[in-house]
Amino acid sequence: MKKILKLLIRLKKLIAIRAYDEYSIADFYRQEFGVTIGANCRIMSKHLDLFGSEPYLISIGNNVTITEDVKFISHDGGVGIFRKEIPGLNVFGRIVIKDNCFIGVNSVLMPNIVIGPNAVVGAGAVVTKDVPENTVVTGVPAKPLMSIQEYKDKALQKGLIILNTDIDKQEKILKHTQSKHSFNFTPNP
Repeated sequence: MKKILKLLIRLKKLIAIRAYDEYSIADFYRQEFGVTIGANCRIMSKHLDLFGSEPYLISIGNNVTITEDVKFISHDGGVGIFRKEIPGLNVFGRIVIKDNCFIGVNSVLMPNIVIGPNAVVGAGAVVTKDVPENTVVTGVPAKPLMSIQEYKDKALQKGLIILNTDIDKQEKILKHTQSKHSFNFTPNP
């Protein structure tokens, strides 16, 4: 009976989560799981287990973007090999993301880290240590790649500014730009 009740509760949450968009879903995670999430955060995943088994150990500041398939690991499960010798041994750690950060696709955030304000965690990075403010980190394990100012300068050199444009106009702009510049972007049909 307990298993059926647990399944029904999970099903109810799975249905409820679909009603949220990437900006309002923070409300769902706050209410259902006790994650501390600041204002104006964008969370692009809709997974019930997004914040792991200890969501109360996770704190996210204001204006943070969490992209798809980010993993929040707030415990060290490896200590389970000592359970015969030391029953009940557990190791937990907080994960803190300060204001105005971007966490890239498939990143892994390990326990006991602080990601400083204005930081970017590159796609696929495994963050095992604190990330300094105003820094872009990438790699396994994540290491500083450049400052935010260097990242901004590169983005301004390579990027396009497209404001208030529907997807059809954006596609035309990108096709036109692609013919003039050598970047590898293929818009979806």
